[in-house]
Amino acid sequence: MGLQIPALNIKDLSVASSVIASEEIFGKPFNETLVHQLVTKYLAGSRAGTKAQKTRSDVSGGGAKPWRQKGTGRARSGTTRSPVWRTGGVAFAARPRNYDQKLNRKMFRIGLVSILSELLRQDRLVVIDSLSLESAKTKELSLKIKKFEAARSVLIVDVIDDNLALASRNITSLNVLEVNNLNPVLLVGADKVIITEDALRQLEERLV
Repeated sequence: MGLQIPALNIKDLSVASSVIASEEIFGKPFNETLVHQLVTKYLAGSRAGTKAQKTRSDVSGGGAKPWRQKGTGRARSGTTRSPVWRTGGVAFAARPRNYDQKLNRKMFRIGLVSILSELLRQDRLVVIDSLSLESAKTKELSLKIKKFEAARSVLIVDVIDDNLALASRNITSLNVLEVNNLNPVLLVGADKVIITEDALRQLEERLV
């Protein structure tokens, strides 16, 4: 038994056909904890982690003791590269690190299914019968997407062809994704997620 979802014609948003979607993908309860973990993993993984500072051992110079231990009237000092000196190293220096978090395939699948199911329940997931562009002009694609009246949209297709890639790159409110490269952060933050029938079938094959 599947879920019956209308497939719209993108020209006038009329119902072109009806699609039977798998309840295993679009009928699951929302797992807030797992979705939060999934989104956190993606956000953490996008951090560069390349920040670096020099400790007292990395700063050049400072081999000789600045002055003798006693008799000068000044505080004792062993090196000019101490963190208390202006030219010294950093006391707790930042080091390059990897922020990526572990999330196994089963958890990723359940989290993604949870997001898709919730999008459908909130009427934020729209299925279209097909999407074809006659040219690579941004205006043509923009007029089609504006019909959905969404501030932020995600378009999911099975394959991104040259026309779609060129037409979408200047639309800041639209993210175009292939089924194999779904981004949970973009899905959660989208007002509308538009998916073609072919992409829907490919998505079911991947997640079932």
